Amino acid sequence: MPYSMNEIARALGAEVLGKGTLEIDSVAEPAEAGPRDLAIAMKPEFAAGLPKGQARAALLWEGADWQDFGLEAAVMVPRPRMGLASVTSMLDPGWGYEPGISPLAQVSPEAELGEGVSVGAFTVIAKGAKIGAGSVIGPQCYVGWDASLGAGALLHAGVKIGPRAKIGARFTAHPGAVIGGDGFSFVTPEAGSVEMARSSLGGETDAKAQAWVRIHSLGAVEIGADVEIGCNTTVDAGTIRATRIADGCKIDNQCQIGHNVTVGRDCLMASGVAVAGSTRIGNNVVLGGRVGVSDNVFVGDGVVAAGASVILSNVPAGRVVMGYPAVKMDSHIESYKALRRLPRLLKQVADLQKAVFKSGQND
Repeated sequence: MPYSMNEIARALGAEVLGKGTLEIDSVAEPAEAGPRDLAIAMKPEFAAGLPKGQARAALLWEGADWQDFGLEAAVMVPRPRMGLASVTSMLDPGWGYEPGISPLAQVSPEAELGEGVSVGAFTVIAKGAKIGAGSVIGPQCYVGWDASLGAGALLHAGVKIGPRAKIGARFTAHPGAVIGGDGFSFVTPEAGSVEMARSSLGGETDAKAQAWVRIHSLGAVEIGADVEIGCNTTVDAGTIRATRIADGCKIDNQCQIGHNVTVGRDCLMASGVAVAGSTRIGNNVVLGGRVGVSDNVFVGDGVVAAGASVILSNVPAGRVVMGYPAVKMDSHIESYKALRRLPRLLKQVADLQKAVFKSGQND
């Protein structure tokens, strides 16, 4: 669907410069933009690609000389990435899920579906499930027994929601996400190697071989409003109490949230994050890609963990951490610099040893 530059500017709360009636169909990077694309040139280095493309209109940073780029129209915003969020929302054509209940879906007569809910082919809605008004349940999904979804939910193809899960409004789950599977919780009849290793901090163990016995997950999952879960991400059910994720959290693809974990408001977790059981994550925490968080620790409000960090102990609020084990970022950088200097230092020590040895021989 085409949009005029006037419409785009209104959506951004900005003013269009140049030809407001110019229509665009999509967005593109500057060098690849066609005449009906809005070029996304949010920085001067991005705008350098405009002459290579055919863009007639662009989204630019505040203060850019748009006419110097040969454009017919432009919109400037003080925070271009926020502008990009609005533009992409306008232009997103969606996934094309059909309205209504597919005849190939299986919906329990004891499930409750709000007004305007759509359900795709081969999806199963179990007994006692409640789906809020305006929700879109894609094909091949499963919504379990007594689970509830708030209004405006969007489950993409292949999402699985376990029994008794309680999920707030405007929830989005991308293909393959699994909410409410059993937690990874097992025990042995007698103290085993893991317990001995914990108590000895790495000493040898003489634990006898034993079979593992599952501790069942009775606590389900509770998720707040405006939460988004990425592809193939899993959130395990709690053992006794629920695993909880608060409002506004955004969790990327292939993440793992273990049983009994609590996650505060507006947290951001990039791809591959793994949070082990019974850990507490504060509000507004950002975990970079492949960050690991050990079990039974606390991560305070506003913590930022750089990619591939491994958090093994409590982290106080507001700290920026990095490394394995994760420490203050500035401390890790200093340690890394020292590590890089080691070969040179060892050579200097070896040269000094040679000099001292020769001096001793001469004496």
